[in-house]
Amino acid sequence: MPNAVPIRPSIEVPDSKDSQTYKPIISVDGISKSFGATKVLDNLSFTVGPGEKIALIGPSGSGKTTILRILMTLASIDSGHIKIEGEQLFHMERQGRLVDADERYLQRMRAKIGMVFQLFNLFPHKTVLENVTLAPMLTQGISRGDADKQAKELLAMVGLSERLTAMPAQLSGGQKQRAAIARALALKPKIMLFDEVTSALDPELVEEVLNVMRWLGSETDMTMLLVTHEMNFANDVADRILFFDRGRIVEEGKPHEIFKNPKQERTQLFLKKIIAAGHPI
Repeated sequence: MPNAVPIRPSIEVPDSKDSQTYKPIISVDGISKSFGATKVLDNLSFTVGPGEKIALIGPSGSGKTTILRILMTLASIDSGHIKIEGEQLFHMERQGRLVDADERYLQRMRAKIGMVFQLFNLFPHKTVLENVTLAPMLTQGISRGDADKQAKELLAMVGLSERLTAMPAQLSGGQKQRAAIARALALKPKIMLFDEVTSALDPELVEEVLNVMRWLGSETDMTMLLVTHEMNFANDVADRILFFDRGRIVEEGKPHEIFKNPKQERTQLFLKKIIAAGHPI
């Protein structure tokens, strides 16, 4: 993978959460979320350290995508609290008490986080280059010249230097997803969320996208949360695995702990089914 512009200065993440120096970049505290009568997240709590790469695994409907959408403020919460870099995500302080965050506050918090979706969400009427330059110019006031320069560097990083003037309809699925990754990186988020980014791709295109994500995981210090069914990829990239089921974290640990010696029966059953479905570990 070619060299890229450094995203952030390196940050050392302590091994132990008991360390006095540990300050989570994401703190999820007792959140619940229901859609109608269906409880999707059930008193969920976890933290993520700066620079950590966390893989969220589990059956469909277990709440993995919902937590990513909540972190992007694309969905609200029913109860609990979320903090990003120590600041409340959905609440702000006013006259010594917490109130619902207004749109200006939410926009500031959203700027810390980028997300890559399953279905790319590229603007179909804009070229690859325009897709990557638009948001920095609109939201950060970057000049067209600077935005073009940054976009070309990011697109080179994901192997799309020769597709700058192509329209999304002219790209393969893997190329679309790599363009979507470059677009998310253009806003220089501290946290990147990836929601099953290979699930809509033909099998032969999956690896080209995973290779970009492997590179990001090893060569940048961005905090990354990855919802995936690619267990080999999770094993390679993640510092920690969170296994979700029915809106709760059933088990968590380092990849070798979860994949080689899962303690919970529910985790064991899920991994057996994943392997049987053709996703080896």
